[in-house]
Amino acid sequence: MLQTIAGFDRIGEENAFAVLARATELAQQGRDIINLGIGQPDFKTPGHIVEAAVKALRDGHHGYTPATGIAPLREAVSADLLKRHGAETDPGNVLIVPGGKVTMFMAILMFGEPGTDILYPDPGFPIYRSMIEFTGARPVPVPIREENDFAFSAEETLSLITGRTRLLILNSPANPTGGVTPRAEIEKLVRGLEHHPQVAVLSDEIYSQMTYDGMEHVSLLTFDSLRDRLILLDGWSKTYAMTGWRLGFAVWPDALIDKARKLAVNAWSCVNAPAQYAALAALTGPQTAVTEMVREFDDRRKVIVAGLNAIDGMSCRTPLGAFYAFPNIKNTGWKSKELASSLLEHAGVATIGGPDFGILGEGYIRLSYANSTGNIQKALGRIGEFLSRKSKS
Repeated sequence: MLQTIAGFDRIGEENAFAVLARATELAQQGRDIINLGIGQPDFKTPGHIVEAAVKALRDGHHGYTPATGIAPLREAVSADLLKRHGAETDPGNVLIVPGGKVTMFMAILMFGEPGTDILYPDPGFPIYRSMIEFTGARPVPVPIREENDFAFSAEETLSLITGRTRLLILNSPANPTGGVTPRAEIEKLVRGLEHHPQVAVLSDEIYSQMTYDGMEHVSLLTFDSLRDRLILLDGWSKTYAMTGWRLGFAVWPDALIDKARKLAVNAWSCVNAPAQYAALAALTGPQTAVTEMVREFDDRRKVIVAGLNAIDGMSCRTPLGAFYAFPNIKNTGWKSKELASSLLEHAGVATIGGPDFGILGEGYIRLSYANSTGNIQKALGRIGEFLSRKSKS
């Protein structure tokens, strides 16, 4: 009988893909399914980006590239970070990777081992905890609370740091809640971290360009006191509707960039060459499509929040970032995963149960408003009708 090492028995997954698979299966059976489960823009990648990849293929960019990524792209990432955040970054510290998850994998692998703690947001992206457990480190949840508008609390986060803590994972704007942590709270956290120089920080800023109602995204790159232990995660998937291109980037501190490069060499050699030229076009070309997408997400956000708050038993805080709503369903009488499953099977609406994002996710479900306004309105009607027929109160 085959045996694997213990770590593989601990590894989890992202249930959004299981829900996507089931939703696809039901659709293939002829069911009318509205997918508000997967976190994927419903827009096409802007045309000039696609053409850049086609041109790269025609120009003969068919071979390996440096493991860290082509130089013009790393330079463009640095220029973009300077323009958006006012933070100077050496292109030599930039690593181009095949998707944002890769940076999580690498950072957690570097710092996680038995006898250590890694702090992560709960509710939060499920791969954080999955990878922490895989390494044998102890996952320590940082509570993300509804009463705090789903922003993290600097005081509570700092209180969880001990001598065992090796890595702190932060995410703002956040998945699954849409929470955005305000500048004052981030500054308070950074001041507190100055007393814990042994703790590295992974800042997941993949939704950095998706904020609403005048809310400011504050990048941790802008704090000099963290730069020697900060790993920044960002990419193209959400901002440019490029989820299937599998493109991300990370900024690593001097002490870690060569370790990250070696992991890249061992794991994937380099990122798809034509895709890197597409990413270059995305950063250096017109940003009109990004502005238009975010404006459309904002309109949909207002529709979904109003609709959820009109359903008996549900209440929904207004998300200030990303493209997710995380309504409180406790007064419906349903458990989260049971409701999410029933909505898919019996109402034709795919959502994700809150516990798929952590222990504190019970009592919530996640809906992505990266779908058309028409589909969102239709889904809301189905959810309300289903709950009125199947009331468990």
